[in-house]
This record gives sequence, C-alpha cells and structure tokens, in this order.
Amino acid sequence: MSSGKDARGKSVLTHREREVFELLVQDKTTKEIAALLFVSEKTVRNHISNVMKKLNVKGRSQAVVELVRMGELNI
Repeated sequence: MSSGKDARGKSVLTHREREVFELLVQDKTTKEIAALLFVSEKTVRNHISNVMKKLNVKGRSQAVVELVRMGELNI
C-alpha cells in the first residue's frame, strides 16, 4: 500500500488530519495549528494521536516520515 490509499482507494487521512499534518511539517506548533484551524489544542493533539494509531507509530516525526513514504504528505 505505498500509494497512501487504502484498499478502496481512499486516503488514509481524513481531510482535517491532512490539514493538521501539513501545518505540522511547516514547523507550526500545536497552539498555532489550533489557532489556524479554529479548534482547541486538545483537538489538534487528538488528530495527531489518531494518525499515529492508524499508522502504528510512536511519535509525530515517525508519523510524518511514514506519511511521506506512503505518498500521503509532501514536504
């Protein structure tokens, strides 16, 4: 599954998760991402945590590396 899509051709990430990670790779903090997306910092952390669970990785940077490898994220 190197295309970043699941078996049905859908993206692994939700639209909001993608927005969060696109901002994360631009070196935005959790607080900055929350302000830009008009959500709480907890919501941003939840999105990041959900993605880490989906990818079975232990940290944000590992998640970014995996998303780039899968073609889900460009840096």
